Amino acid sequence: MAGTVVSMAMPLVTSAISKSAIATSQEMSRLIGVRNDIWYYIRDELKTMEAFLRAAEVTKEKDERVKVWAEQIRDLAYDIEDCLQEFVVHVKHQSLMQHLMKLQHRRRIVVQIKSLKLRVEQVSNRNMRYNSIIPISSSSIDDSLSNMASTRYSDAHYAVEANLVGFAGPKNEIMNMIINCGKEEAQPIWIVGAGGVGKTTLAKKVYENISSKFPYHAWITVSQSFDVNDVLKDMIKQFLRIEMDKVVVSEHILRDKLKEGLEDKRYFLVLDDLWSIQAWDCIKPTSWGNNMQGSQVVVTTRNRDLVGDKSCSLVYDLKTLENKDARELLLRMAKRSLDAIEKDQMKVTFEKILKKCGGLPLAIVTIGRLLAAKDVKEWKILYAQLPSELESNPSLEAMRKVLALSYSYLPSHLKPCFLYLSIFPEDFEIKRKRLVHRWITEGFVRAMDGVNIVDVAIKYFDELINRCMIQPSKMNIEGIVKSCRVHDIMRDVIISVSRKENFVYLVGCHGTNAIEEKIRHVAYHDRKLPKIDIIWCHVRSLTLFGRRPKDPHWSLCSLQPRMLRVLDLQDVNATQKDIESIGLLRHLKYVSTSYKNYSGIYTLPRSIGKLQGLQTLDMRTSFMTTLPSEITKLQSLRILCCRRNDVMFDVLKHGLVPMPLGCMHGFSWSRVMQSLADSNERSDFASDLYVGWSTMWSNTYGVRVPRGMNNLKELEVLELVDIKRTSTKAIEELGEIRQLRKLGVTTQGATVPKLMILCEAINKLSTLHSLQVDSRGASLLTTGTLVWLGLISSPPPFLRSLSLTGRIEKMPEWIKELKCLVKINLRHSQLKEENSLEVLGALPKLMLLKIWIDAYVGEKLLFKAGAFLNLKKLDIGSLEQVKEIRFEQGTSPQMEMIRTYNCNFESGIIGIKHLQKLKEISLGPFSNVARLDLLQEQMDSHPNHPVLRVEGNDAMTG
Repeated sequence: MAGTVVSMAMPLVTSAISKSAIATSQEMSRLIGVRNDIWYYIRDELKTMEAFLRAAEVTKEKDERVKVWAEQIRDLAYDIEDCLQEFVVHVKHQSLMQHLMKLQHRRRIVVQIKSLKLRVEQVSNRNMRYNSIIPISSSSIDDSLSNMASTRYSDAHYAVEANLVGFAGPKNEIMNMIINCGKEEAQPIWIVGAGGVGKTTLAKKVYENISSKFPYHAWITVSQSFDVNDVLKDMIKQFLRIEMDKVVVSEHILRDKLKEGLEDKRYFLVLDDLWSIQAWDCIKPTSWGNNMQGSQVVVTTRNRDLVGDKSCSLVYDLKTLENKDARELLLRMAKRSLDAIEKDQMKVTFEKILKKCGGLPLAIVTIGRLLAAKDVKEWKILYAQLPSELESNPSLEAMRKVLALSYSYLPSHLKPCFLYLSIFPEDFEIKRKRLVHRWITEGFVRAMDGVNIVDVAIKYFDELINRCMIQPSKMNIEGIVKSCRVHDIMRDVIISVSRKENFVYLVGCHGTNAIEEKIRHVAYHDRKLPKIDIIWCHVRSLTLFGRRPKDPHWSLCSLQPRMLRVLDLQDVNATQKDIESIGLLRHLKYVSTSYKNYSGIYTLPRSIGKLQGLQTLDMRTSFMTTLPSEITKLQSLRILCCRRNDVMFDVLKHGLVPMPLGCMHGFSWSRVMQSLADSNERSDFASDLYVGWSTMWSNTYGVRVPRGMNNLKELEVLELVDIKRTSTKAIEELGEIRQLRKLGVTTQGATVPKLMILCEAINKLSTLHSLQVDSRGASLLTTGTLVWLGLISSPPPFLRSLSLTGRIEKMPEWIKELKCLVKINLRHSQLKEENSLEVLGALPKLMLLKIWIDAYVGEKLLFKAGAFLNLKKLDIGSLEQVKEIRFEQGTSPQMEMIRTYNCNFESGIIGIKHLQKLKEISLGPFSNVARLDLLQEQMDSHPNHPVLRVEGNDAMTG
């Protein structure tokens, strides 16, 4: 237990004594008047704490004294790090005059240092008094285990649930239940079982095999705290292909919409992870879609009480794996054979471990990964650590303990990263990018010489995937996991550990809001934002989820979270008030307000320049039009995403249309007065007016950047720059940001001289991996030219992603030089038929090709022999003039998927027999294909047996 308690502190201590966090003792003593011996004492104590925590982490002794002492050391390490960060922010980088003006900071830090020295002595004396001695002979074990895991897992692939053994039989039984149901009325088929037994896995197998037989199908995950409106909107989106995320309507209207859309349709629905009778009553088909068309519904739950009258219901009780299947799965996960285990005389131990796993697939996969990461001689030790409850009670509680053990065996650098996942709600899809940058900000990621720290963090993420601690959710065209989810049982485990550690506090997930302990990370899962009694000055991250409540009394700065590093408002509609005093939070390193719809933020306060440690500023869905000049002072900044929202005025609320399109046409004084009467409406209306005034009613949706951007030497991501409104000098400086890896610009209305300077800047950005150039206005009705791109002479050699929106007519010659390009997205390009796809077809690494909205104006898309040798996915949409897609023999040998939207292929899709690896053709809404029956015959006769999906009400079905 001691190892579990103290392990998370290790990376925090490491970050505290890193070069970036601690100045030299001589500098500290010179600036704030503290004797060198005290600073040396604090520094050496930190190093000793690090060694102690490593030793305590691997100790096997379950000693309550060890636990208590480790907790004291952990809290002390936190406070020392806070003190050092205070020094860096308030003293280290100040001028002599500023030192004189801020003597109170110096005095406060001196007092803290002396207090910390006294606390260190007290903890040491207390330990000696009670004789709590920690064996340290195994202090290097952690490093060896970490190195071994890294070696064994560096090339490993995570286990895909669909490949687990023992599910063929259950899948066939469920399929037979669906086929033989024989009722016109949609009757649910219940898959019931304990958490982790594989209910979702089984449902996925059934869904993958049978959804194509239903014209309309949907997969809905239902969590404990689900929102009925959100679930209904998701159904409408999946069934009817209608986006309603931004529409505010009642539950009654949503039900009617769903019922009307499916009135005479045959559908297949999976409701995954249903928890309560109340939830079932809210979303069961009888309330919206029981249309007597032979539709089918599958529900997975761990609560048998939901089934109701079992004699009248179709129920499948999912059991644990048979011993044969469980053994096969454990061997596969452990990467061993029975012969090898017998040779190592470990068969008895292996059988004991197998028995303790209790046939639970998740437990077997988790423990199997632990076995694979260890030498076979250590299996006896591992078995001795497994909870005895697994042998007698293979239930949810038993599996929780197995998963807790898998957590305790994580390397020390991964434990805080994994515990950090408890911040996110149940069933939440966590984007890798968001997670790794927050890890970096918190100091969990250890920098490596010669390796970008983001790449190190991604390696951490991949390690958790490989160890089956997190589940991959979405993957990109290269097979890289871009988002993940935490299994609900695993999440319960880490929440329990986090609570014991005082590591994360989830507001809305506890029975009380009164806390006496120091909390480092706070996440609001309660939309009411209740007041909580914690010591805010120790909080390092604050995350809000759900719709922002209309509470005028709640204020970030009123909480006074002095040490706050992470402010994540990405999942709430942040307002201008939330950031107006952001300069007071001097330790901030990560700020995100990029809400999925839009935030009410329209300007950055000039106090932003005080945040010298800020690394990430993500405000992609704001109403902001201009960055203040103070942004150039943030020399630690790595990510700067400020993109103005596409819709400048809220039409529904204020009765206005975008000012560039109709000036004040549709203006309604009654709605304006109504808006001004409400504080939240007033804030939205003010942001609208500010946007119009600050841009002189321009319809661009980029932001103007100031001069001095070349001061941001660490900047890697910059988007979206409004070239028209940015000065010539500032555009020129973009080429001097030599670490830039991603750049997005909008060029609508920009002058030719500015565009030429932009080309010169792009020529200098040799490290660029992603480039987005957009010539549209915010109205999306006007699109400018990108012909000037031909002036680029030296394109970024390592460019992997290119997005161009605007008229090109002919592909620039430099496109041929992009030997590393993986993805290209073209819109409004108006490419001529004679230019065709020859240039793109010669790119050796191109995997994803998107051609949308008049990007091609010829009548035939011809994929010639020998072209597109690595292309895997083709997206085509709104190409009005294209009548035919033809694939010659020898083209696109890696092609797996073709997706179309709003296209009319009068001559059809020809030559799919030449696409050897084709898996799917998806005809999206408004897509018509001639001779569809012939296409289906070709799909059926294809040796790879690809799937033809016809989606949307307006797609041709025959």
